[in-house]
Amino acid sequence: MIKFLDLKKINEPYEAYFQEKLKLFLVNGWYVLGNEVKEFENNFANYCGTKHCVGVGNGFDALVLIFKGYIQLGKLQKGDEVIVPANTYIASILAILQVDLVPILVEPKLETYNINPDLISEKITPKTKAILAVHLYGQLAEMDSINEIAIQNNLIVLEDAAQAHGAISNFRKSGNLSNAAAFSFYPGKNLGALGDAGAVTTNDDALAKIIQSMRNYGSEKKYYTHYIGINSRLDELQAAFLNVKLPNLDVENNARKSIAKRYLSEIKNDKITTPSVSFRGTEQSNHVFHLFVIRTENRDELQQFLLENGIQTMIHYPVPPHKQKALESWNNLYFPITEKIHNEVLSLPMNPVLTDDEVASIITILNSYK
Repeated sequence: MIKFLDLKKINEPYEAYFQEKLKLFLVNGWYVLGNEVKEFENNFANYCGTKHCVGVGNGFDALVLIFKGYIQLGKLQKGDEVIVPANTYIASILAILQVDLVPILVEPKLETYNINPDLISEKITPKTKAILAVHLYGQLAEMDSINEIAIQNNLIVLEDAAQAHGAISNFRKSGNLSNAAAFSFYPGKNLGALGDAGAVTTNDDALAKIIQSMRNYGSEKKYYTHYIGINSRLDELQAAFLNVKLPNLDVENNARKSIAKRYLSEIKNDKITTPSVSFRGTEQSNHVFHLFVIRTENRDELQQFLLENGIQTMIHYPVPPHKQKALESWNNLYFPITEKIHNEVLSLPMNPVLTDDEVASIITILNSYK
């Protein structure tokens, strides 16, 4: 059986280093917001090319804290509208709702699955104050176009970069393409911890300072609360593990790209649509293939066929946000491109420890599907 994702195998090369970090962690006896967190914040800020990185509990909290920070700074207020892709994991939208902002859904491009910039302007109203771009599956949204629209309309631009660690546009990395960005280091991500973890990156000094306080009950000094904050601190031990893995992120991303190139060039089945990706020049870096997502009209049938032939796959995601029970008031909305995507997508195994033989087997079996 070719597993969709084998986290044990992915983390095996680091286990000795993890054990050493654990020993140091126990010897130091500093368990919350210690030197490992500070080191990771410096390392990841340098990696992304930003002035600041603030470690938080998870990617969802990273988004929530960005919105809370801008509300505290007076740049957003409750009831303001935030443009967001209709085609995204629901966390992007829940974070907006969590802080009493209003999500305005915009259809994606079918070719890239990301928000269609050509449709953004028609959704902008006097209440629109921000655009949340989501780099879905590891492919950057069209940030040049999005930022241009934002400048014309005096809007904040944010990135949900939870799936796009290390993706590059015009020699700038995800996390440094907007006013602020949220990252998740959930174990399955390209840069994955061994539990929940997240971070905010930004070049905004005031925002970074507020988020540093708000992640820790709103305190700038212990027992002195400046803001109505939350408890969402990057765990010291997870930061230690991330410090071990970060130097190898680009190597692992390149391994993903090599697998993707094979999938794109060797999958030849007219019933299967592969992603639209360009590998010309530096643009080959704008997708880091957190997921490799194909489409087919008979998705469930294909998934069963692959399973019967020893290949695990996943569906990201079966139900679009506007059709979720939790958002029942939206259930009558119609986003045909988003719905088509959610009905047809299937994620193939994609990770840096897949062998050449496994990739060849996946391709052969896909091409035999009729």
